[in-house]
Amino acid sequence: MKIRKARIEDSEALLRIYGPYVKETAISFEYEVPSQEEFEERIRTFGEKYPYLVAEDEKGNIMGYAYAHAFHPRPGYRFCVETTVYIDRNCRRSGVGHRLYEVLEEALRNQGIRNMYACIAYEEQEDEYLTHDSICFHEKMGFKEVAHLHKCGQKFDRWFDIVWMEKLL
Repeated sequence: MKIRKARIEDSEALLRIYGPYVKETAISFEYEVPSQEEFEERIRTFGEKYPYLVAEDEKGNIMGYAYAHAFHPRPGYRFCVETTVYIDRNCRRSGVGHRLYEVLEEALRNQGIRNMYACIAYEEQEDEYLTHDSICFHEKMGFKEVAHLHKCGQKFDRWFDIVWMEKLL
């Protein structure tokens, strides 16, 4: 597996990974899959200041991606980021997310970032829209729950909680 910086030309492959999360899960609270142009702009914008990484297999196929973006726009929060990771469904539980987050964390540490945050959708009972996999993943990566907001995200005509998790670097 190779971890490298995302490029604009990766947008089509990243959208293929992200699309099912938007259409079929409550992991993302977006309702529509972004256009390729919009996704290219996200890569460009987030990647200007923070790491935006992809994981490739030995054939160059993208298996997942992770990135960081500003936690809050005010300058006093400039040492905090929100992190995101999405893995191709065929590559889940293969160590791709773990490796992406290791590299992301090291890059953020080198930038002087002190806090990583993850905003994760949550439902008490797992179902076809949401599992506890993301919370378990972040716990394994050393994140701790710091906030639980109730019924604040809506998708599929239902309300979902969100959990904020934090890792101090």
